[in-house]
Amino acid sequence: MGFITGLKEIPKNIWLISAATLINRIGTMVLPFLALYLTQDKHYSVSSAGLILTVYGIGAFISAPFIGKLSDKVGELLLMRLSLILGGVTLFVYSLLESYFSILALTFVLAVVAEAFRPASMAFISNNITDEIRKPAFALYRLAINLGMSIGPVLGGVLTEIDFHLLFYVDAVTSISAGIFIWLIKWETLSDNSEKNEDEITIEKKAVFRDKNLLLFLLGMLPVTIVFFQHMSTLPIYLVDNLGYSKSMFGLLVSVNTVLIILFELPLNNAMKKTADWKSLLWGAVLSGIGFGLFALFTSIPGIVFIIMIWSFGEMILFPSGNSFISGLAPKGRRGEYMGYYQMMFSLSFILAPLIGTAIYDNFGSIILWIGTFVLSLISAFIFYRLRKS
Repeated sequence: MGFITGLKEIPKNIWLISAATLINRIGTMVLPFLALYLTQDKHYSVSSAGLILTVYGIGAFISAPFIGKLSDKVGELLLMRLSLILGGVTLFVYSLLESYFSILALTFVLAVVAEAFRPASMAFISNNITDEIRKPAFALYRLAINLGMSIGPVLGGVLTEIDFHLLFYVDAVTSISAGIFIWLIKWETLSDNSEKNEDEITIEKKAVFRDKNLLLFLLGMLPVTIVFFQHMSTLPIYLVDNLGYSKSMFGLLVSVNTVLIILFELPLNNAMKKTADWKSLLWGAVLSGIGFGLFALFTSIPGIVFIIMIWSFGEMILFPSGNSFISGLAPKGRRGEYMGYYQMMFSLSFILAPLIGTAIYDNFGSIILWIGTFVLSLISAFIFYRLRKS
């Protein structure tokens, strides 16, 4: 009953923005298959395709704080509508390009436009919830993302067998549809009767990088997110090339993570909604580190399933708590800006994770890599402990 009551406490606006996110994510299939499109359909070299993907990461990285500030100025809903609709139009145009340099340039534009949705949507959620339901509200948002991403790439795989260009058409249609959905919905207007305390008024006058709690939080999140993104870079290499499992088996193993998130993330965060964010962050980092670190010891299917379960629970605790923490930290009127820097940290870790992970894997071996992930996660946990007085 407590879980059902917790769901009822989540405002209508959060359910609606999660629904829009689900619509968009179900069609998210260009990015997961972009490397294959560039190498198999456009016949570019692996390094040329890699440069295009790097440009996407750079575009998302450098634009995030500016997009966050823009959402504070023009409003989160307007920015989300523009991001989804213009992102869909950009995808249509992308499918028509032939020149390598035009694709390179439009990739940067696509990153800026498409990735604007995340900080704007997170700021919108922050502005529409009370402190007590931050964790379950962000868990619902993540559920929409993960549920959509469990469907989109599967559909994308089928479409690639027919025609790569169908990826762009379907992705564009769902993106535009989500934008129209946000445009047509009648949103609840929430009155904000809370008073700003003296600390909040003071921090609003500061530059972002003078907010020590924000810097400490971002510094703490960086190591553990680098660890987390190993599941997209070195983990498939390790399981397929080192341990000899098939690609389909890797996909099946990773699906354990998705199933656990869909089933347990929302009730888990509803149960932990009164737990201090710094404690949740600490335990999320520790569980993530233990999970990835145990790849150094377990090589059998049952063992791998067990440790995927461990880091999955770490992920389920860590990321909603991170969203909750920065939501509570950000001053009113600057939540988009703070979420932008949070997104910037994710983009940086997404860029660094494969570079660091593969370098360690190639030069020192898999055992050192997995021990290193454990150490990095403990560094994050220690930094999160420093946040206990924030």
